[in-house]
Amino acid sequence: MISRNDALQAIQEHPFDVVVVGGGITGAGVALDAASRGYSVALLERNDFGEGTSSRSSKMVHGGLRYLQNFDLGLVREALLERQLLVQLAPHLVYPTPFLVPALGEGRRDRRIGIGLNMYDVMATSRIGRGRSQRTEHSGEADFWSPDRHRTISGEEAAELIPALGPMEPSSAYLFYDCQTDDVRLVLTVLGEAERFGAVVLNRAEVTEVLDEEGHADGVAFRESESGARIELRADNVVNATGVWADRIRPEELLAEEEIPRIRPSRGTHVTLSTKQLDIGTAACIVPAAGERTIFALPWYGRVLVGTTDNDYEGSIDHVPPSGDDVEYLLEAVNAYFGTDIGPDDLTGAYAGVRPLVSSGDPKKSVDISRRAELYETSSGMLTITGGKLTTFRRMAAQVVDRITQRDGRDAESRTDDIPLGMTARPDDLQTSVGLPDGAIDQLAFRYGHAARAVLDLCEERPELAEPIVPGHPDLLAEVVIAARREQARSVADVLLRRTRLGLVAVPELRDPDATLAVARLLGQELGWSESRVAAEQEDWGRVAEAEGLDPARIPTQ
Repeated sequence: MISRNDALQAIQEHPFDVVVVGGGITGAGVALDAASRGYSVALLERNDFGEGTSSRSSKMVHGGLRYLQNFDLGLVREALLERQLLVQLAPHLVYPTPFLVPALGEGRRDRRIGIGLNMYDVMATSRIGRGRSQRTEHSGEADFWSPDRHRTISGEEAAELIPALGPMEPSSAYLFYDCQTDDVRLVLTVLGEAERFGAVVLNRAEVTEVLDEEGHADGVAFRESESGARIELRADNVVNATGVWADRIRPEELLAEEEIPRIRPSRGTHVTLSTKQLDIGTAACIVPAAGERTIFALPWYGRVLVGTTDNDYEGSIDHVPPSGDDVEYLLEAVNAYFGTDIGPDDLTGAYAGVRPLVSSGDPKKSVDISRRAELYETSSGMLTITGGKLTTFRRMAAQVVDRITQRDGRDAESRTDDIPLGMTARPDDLQTSVGLPDGAIDQLAFRYGHAARAVLDLCEERPELAEPIVPGHPDLLAEVVIAARREQARSVADVLLRRTRLGLVAVPELRDPDATLAVARLLGQELGWSESRVAAEQEDWGRVAEAEGLDPARIPTQ
């Protein structure tokens, strides 16, 4: 990613074909799709890339097994095909994980789940229609992944995959596959590919106005955060990809409220805990919860990630802390199922995000509303894309750019089903003479792919940066420098919540001010901060952590 100063300069030099407002996964996807079709593209993000819903997801690239309960077969089918494609396009970032649905003791397997998994299998054929025989034929290809059909395994095998199940004496379990990722790293990788095709991306650029030229949306005005300057950016096409904020971007020429979406936010709360508290092993587990719902517990960054809730949300969407009641709901389900006694003080992190569900006036709860994407077009020509889910971002982006090409009369089909997202690290990319914390090489390979070489080169140049940011975790101090130089990180929160994920999995360690001070100082060296600015940035992290409710021990029960 080019430096922020270079991006700001490029944006001010000439008009663009397309300006994308919003730097989450959907906006990143639109930027890549449009740029790869030959459009000149600028992307503006109000705060930090992926700061909204795209950093607060369940970290899964999946079909959505529970959507089958609503007979939303089209959405599940679409998501399953995108899941398979993303494993091919970003194999270092999107990886298969076994999921178990155990039957405990004398309990029988839920036949409804079995029927749903059969449907899951049928719909999980490849995007070009390969059946089982074709999947077998291509199974040896390094770039082709297709999940095995679900099967029933013994209780002993289930306990081997998830040791925490052992004391529960499972009699058997359904085993199926879905995929996981690091959601923010996926956003940054897609943005990097968009830049490779000529897009210019800039964070800390809050769009304040849609510019109008004789009734046509002709660009945007934005406020650049560091200078406070108002800057106009002219573009033939304006795309609003701000997710849960989508109904806040309005052109002056708005003839009907139906031209923009009405967003109905739904909050999803997640918690993380140590594997010492719950030995999840190498597989994810579907856990029954109150209200005839299920939650999941899955391995992620050396922790157990537990989620999620799904409740209508009416508070501020700028900072969305987990609800104390939601944390309690998740813990009650886990404790009841695994026979544990895990409390808020035992957790290593918590976070919540709001999903941008599009309101149709239906009084049903958000859990029953489809996650389908919706595309809106105002009379002034501004396009708004919202709804959808992480897994289907590529199709959402293609839908937007298809509409732009229709308006322009261009013959340019989407190419993003064949554009790699980053590149897997080669053995030479991961060679280093510097001693690193346990697990660091594997984590760098997952997080950066071949770009891990830049982190390791920096460690060799400055060996003191090969130390961990916090003890016991493989995230390196060198990553702070890389985040500032190459990824437009501008705050401690940018580093701890998004460039690394320590703010979600290492809250007890981050209570030590030395850890956050080290991050602030390294950022200060890169960005030219004074000592007083360094101290202020460290203090600001504390305010962000409190506003986001990252420390479960300090979340009040409502």
